[in-house]
Amino acid sequence: MSTTTELLAQAEANPSHAEKAYKQILAQDPTAADAQALRDKETALVKLGELYRDQKNAQALAEVITLSRSFMSSTAKAKTAKLIRTLLDFFSAIPKSQAIQMNTLTDNIAWAKKEKRVFLKHSLETRLVGLQLDSQQYQPALTLIDNLLTELKRLDDKMILTEVHLLESRVYRGIGNLPKAKAALTSSRTAANSIYCPPALQASLDLQSGILHAEDKDYTTGYSYFFEAFENLSSQGDDGALDALKYMLLCKVMLNLPEDVTSLLTNKLAVKYAHLRDVESMRAIARAHQERNLADFEKALFDYKLELSSDPTIRSHLAALYDTLLEQNLLRIIEPYSVVEISHVASLVGQGQQAVEAKLSQMILDKVFHGVLDQGRGCLLVFDEPEADNTYGAAINTLEQVGKVVQSLYAKTVKIA
Repeated sequence: MSTTTELLAQAEANPSHAEKAYKQILAQDPTAADAQALRDKETALVKLGELYRDQKNAQALAEVITLSRSFMSSTAKAKTAKLIRTLLDFFSAIPKSQAIQMNTLTDNIAWAKKEKRVFLKHSLETRLVGLQLDSQQYQPALTLIDNLLTELKRLDDKMILTEVHLLESRVYRGIGNLPKAKAALTSSRTAANSIYCPPALQASLDLQSGILHAEDKDYTTGYSYFFEAFENLSSQGDDGALDALKYMLLCKVMLNLPEDVTSLLTNKLAVKYAHLRDVESMRAIARAHQERNLADFEKALFDYKLELSSDPTIRSHLAALYDTLLEQNLLRIIEPYSVVEISHVASLVGQGQQAVEAKLSQMILDKVFHGVLDQGRGCLLVFDEPEADNTYGAAINTLEQVGKVVQSLYAKTVKIA
């Protein structure tokens, strides 16, 4: 039988037979192996995982992780955790592998619990929560988070506690519960303050802080958090830097400063992202907003549908921006008229008559302008802004003064009596 080292050398020399060689190494009994054979077996596991990653074979990769358990039983717990995380990371390069990855994690969590590998179990459960969040399985994620937090608080593991509270904040934000999202983020930052927080985790905290401030329409504070996250992530070459940059551009647009978008993209850190479609999509939105052009805005939404609609943060804020832009366009169109046909307004703004009618009705109720819809004639009657009538205010003020005089006279009467 060839030694593990010889088999590794054969795999390197002949890639077409590499899979067979790696499997031969893994089939050998680890209890009978020496230290070198154990190291070779670990290398074979990682190499086989890389092979299936490159082949986009998620099912085979899942089987490698299951196969690795016998080897893991004979190694240190810290090395086991690192090895299984390395193998799980390979799934990220395989498209549509989320379901298989979640099944693999669930299976390995049960194994880690049985083997009493608490640290590994918590690490795998944290990763599973992240996947549930990405696939919008919010309720199972919250259930798992509650169990995790109970165990982590007892163990006082601040690092994983920071990550889990951050995930909790993201889940609550996903279901629209902003007060709980903010509370979870505060808990995450509190835990992070008592440990050394890795740059990537700090950037994730800043990113979530920016998102929650943007939800509160505090785009100035949100921008500062996004900028911190962008600097941090871009210096590490992290893909998340692109998201932070897009959010920075979004804040500038929402602050009615679309002209700042171009100057922002001349920043030395931002230049390398300027040619990407994600950034181009935000530039198109900024242009349309600057020119108050609803047609260009809709064209940008259509042309960059994937880039703009796949991110829930950008999607929700652009919906609000679209509404504002539609309102501004309607005000500009109806301004010269005292009576105007709704069909004419709809044709000018490029929207359906029913949608325009509903929006005009909402604007009248919100007192954006004064008018009334004459649905019988299909017209909008626009009124001049009424002058404020101070008669009632003056009358109330007079009555208040009379009241003071009466009270004063009553007080003097009491004294005389």
